[in-house]
Amino acid sequence: MSDNELSPVEHIKIASNYLRGTIADGLADELTGSIAEDDTQLTKFYGFYQQDDRDLRSERKASKLEPHYQFMLRLRLPAGVVTGEQYLAIDELAHKYANGTLRLTTRQTFQYHGVLKKHLRPLLQAAYKVGIDARGACGDVNRNVMASANPHLSALHRDVHDWSTKISEHLAWKSRAYEEIFLEQAPQGEDHEPIYGKTYLPRKFKIAIAVPPENDVDVFANDIGLIAIAEGDTLVGFNIAIGGGMGSTHGDEATYPRLGSVIGFATLEQTLEAVQTLVEIQRDHGDRSNRKHARFKYTIDDHGIDWIHDQMEERVGWRLAEPRDYEFARNGDPLGWAEDDAGNWHLTLFIENGRIADFDAEGTAHYGQYHGEPGYKLMTGLRELAKIHQGTIRLTGNHNLIVAGVSPDNKPAIEALVAHYGLDDGSRGSTLRHSAMACVAFPTCGLAMAESERYLPALVTELEKIVDDAGLTDQPIVIRMTGCPNGCARPFLGEIGFVGKAPGKYNLYLGAGHDGARLNKLYRENIGEDEILAELTPMIEQFAAEREEGEPFGDFVIRAGIIAETTEGRYFHDNVGSPQAA
Repeated sequence: MSDNELSPVEHIKIASNYLRGTIADGLADELTGSIAEDDTQLTKFYGFYQQDDRDLRSERKASKLEPHYQFMLRLRLPAGVVTGEQYLAIDELAHKYANGTLRLTTRQTFQYHGVLKKHLRPLLQAAYKVGIDARGACGDVNRNVMASANPHLSALHRDVHDWSTKISEHLAWKSRAYEEIFLEQAPQGEDHEPIYGKTYLPRKFKIAIAVPPENDVDVFANDIGLIAIAEGDTLVGFNIAIGGGMGSTHGDEATYPRLGSVIGFATLEQTLEAVQTLVEIQRDHGDRSNRKHARFKYTIDDHGIDWIHDQMEERVGWRLAEPRDYEFARNGDPLGWAEDDAGNWHLTLFIENGRIADFDAEGTAHYGQYHGEPGYKLMTGLRELAKIHQGTIRLTGNHNLIVAGVSPDNKPAIEALVAHYGLDDGSRGSTLRHSAMACVAFPTCGLAMAESERYLPALVTELEKIVDDAGLTDQPIVIRMTGCPNGCARPFLGEIGFVGKAPGKYNLYLGAGHDGARLNKLYRENIGEDEILAELTPMIEQFAAEREEGEPFGDFVIRAGIIAETTEGRYFHDNVGSPQAA
């Protein structure tokens, strides 16, 4: 491919001197809260995005002020595991350098919002002191490696966590630019990137590890999904799924979400080489001219699975074995206490949309930007838990948090704090709310077309009334909402999915698999709350009356002929709406 055919971002990476660009100069410029436009592409590799407060845009423009620039910073945290000491440091940094809240992401890590430019370097330095960095949390590289967090599967926890760390470290970019610019360490010789080269990957790359029967990481939504295969309690290898990804573009049918295709089984000895080789195939053959077509899923669909097998054999000299049998039951988190086979306890707490904050008497936090239960001191309660907890704290892929490895002796003290602060262990909120998830969207995400985190709780309240009236109070229905089609909260895996189209307007999707193994499909386009409720009310009532025993809502709407089934990402746009309407 000639240089003229490369996308602008490719040229920025080529000229960046291994991701340095002019970032250091931008940090030193005190006349603006922003950094140079080209550098905003490079800083993603360091874990942060430049944003501004969109609620204040008009006001600041009228006052002839530049936008209220700030940064979202995401940490790299393989499998989402921290110690109590690390959690306390992360909490402290939120108050010292960010907006006083924490956001649990759908990739098992922490996200800071409202970070000013002058605070980026001290925040990253302080995180580094407790063993945490942000290298590759964003950008055109492998991102945070996820792994199953379910506590009652503890016999395999250590193994899959070790693998998430091993893969994360192996695929982390190696340039010394991170240490030089943000940790202020001296240069140490000439840089090189043994896996990525000077231009890194064409687009972001995501990896997750799931332990059947739990698909709590939505393993098929990743570029590489590793499905743990065990003999008894012993991990023997992984089924490998490739080509998952949620992003698409409204109105562009050449873009679509895709679930990973299981292509074979790798032994533990083969796994790291197989993962690196798949990354290198995407490095060498991914689209570097059109970023909307640059994810691994399009490379696979353009060339075919057989081509992937041939590429792997040519590079490593062996082929994957046939996939082993496995079965997934669901893609959510069981809340509350669970005991493992060693007699220790694990407590999974519900964190609505992943926002950790203390809410005032009116139910708001951070100057009214976030909303929750009035008087709910969630952030304080979790901080107090971290002070006395002797095990680890684990983040799930569904915005929730696990107080893991609680000894029988320490369990009463943890229970007392949970009761004192009213933390949601599954006994308080509704089943429907516990199954819902939203991205951040307004006011900071520059891609958002509609509200998400700030709106979904209110919509769930309305849906709860419908579900309760239908006698389905305890029926889990996976609900996902995003403010745009980029898919951060994996909306195309919602049995009911909402994707923002314009302020107050959403595309409604139906029919995803409850186990995370089937995409949904567009049912109605560009509708507001009244229309949403009008569409869903009779559908939920019909589900209550006609469902078969144990039948999930996503399966029912397909069986009842309400929506066509999506069998592959390439057919996501086919037969849109009900089969009758199509």
